[in-house]
Amino acid sequence: MPMSQSFKERLFPIAEQLVEHFGSPFHVYDEVGIRETGENLKKLFAGVEGFREYYAVKALPNPEILKLMFDMGFGFDCSSIGELVLSRQVGGRGEDIMFTSNNTNQTEFEVAAADGGCILNLDDISLIDKVPEFPELICFRYNPGPRRTGNVIIGNPVEAKYGVTHDQVVDAYRQAQKRGAKRFGVHTMVASNELDYTYMVETARMMLEIVELVEGELGIQFEFINIGGGVGIPYQPDQAPLDIAAMAAEIEEQFKAFREKHSYVPRMYMESGRFMTGPHGCLVTSAINYKNIYRNYIGVDACMSALMRPALYDAYHHIDVIGKENVPKDQVYDVVGSLCENNDKFAVQRELPKIDEGDILVIHDTGAHGHAMGFQYNAKLRPKELLLRADGSVQLIRREETLDDYFATLKFDDNVFLAKQG
Repeated sequence: MPMSQSFKERLFPIAEQLVEHFGSPFHVYDEVGIRETGENLKKLFAGVEGFREYYAVKALPNPEILKLMFDMGFGFDCSSIGELVLSRQVGGRGEDIMFTSNNTNQTEFEVAAADGGCILNLDDISLIDKVPEFPELICFRYNPGPRRTGNVIIGNPVEAKYGVTHDQVVDAYRQAQKRGAKRFGVHTMVASNELDYTYMVETARMMLEIVELVEGELGIQFEFINIGGGVGIPYQPDQAPLDIAAMAAEIEEQFKAFREKHSYVPRMYMESGRFMTGPHGCLVTSAINYKNIYRNYIGVDACMSALMRPALYDAYHHIDVIGKENVPKDQVYDVVGSLCENNDKFAVQRELPKIDEGDILVIHDTGAHGHAMGFQYNAKLRPKELLLRADGSVQLIRREETLDDYFATLKFDDNVFLAKQG
């Protein structure tokens, strides 16, 4: 079910006050829900030796959220310099950070190695010779190609730009050994927002088989496997959640069997982002206009620059109207923003209660890939972010953008290039 009842019970009674105090629109996140999800994850996977969650920073790159993750003992999954810097600002160092970059450039390698380093996860065999100072601990991202089918969001692994192929994987570790690597891990990411837990169990099994393959060829032992992210959440009210308990139990059995066979077992890492924070965030926006043409439209003061998943993926996000939760949903609306794009819609032909100007709408499940995917097309400015603390207080954790922010990159020293003649 989108958005926990507990979050609703703490947020909805104060929503009008929050709009009055902070102004709308804003994303607001739930500390209680995030912590409960994290602690439950640790409890369920306690039987898997060395289990650790590496929070996918791309899902919600806010320092206050990352502090919650680090406080629970989690590491960080990063794919850019900015994400590395954010993770280090909240205390992440060395093996607290997995750095998986696609088409990595030299500056990224340098930043990855600086300030305590990280676990370097190489996306391609060609990158081995491009790493300036090869680390002792190395990891490769594995792409199974035709050996697996991707899910709807992430697509067919054969068509994905990521990872080392099955035929390359042994040679990748052989070349890494020649460059001085002495410690090893292996990573994959083959699903996104997956609700079938057996898909994730199969991924863990696949990675243990890769460990056996490479160990058999090269005689190396792996310190960890990383099954990536992809654990999904139910965006629609009638969707069943992924059975995370069954997933943990079956993976635990796989790891026990591996230990019995090999007398050791690698640690297991995950990189959940959406699962950790997705349901624990929402976009609060105010109805500012009603338009009746070929359809009935409710215009709100947020637009797709604050939440682009519906436009990008045709994704469903549940909507509540504050104070009208129990009013019959006898109206059909498109809920839209003000961007000059016709797909600037949060809901299409959605059954909702009658909405009046000034009503407050709560758009569910924006705690991952919501604000993080924002943009500035049409010179639209991204909204503020708030955190509903465990003590009931609400903290501003990112201010809204201003026109000064938008125009900041137009202030620079003159720099003109003139080509040499002749």
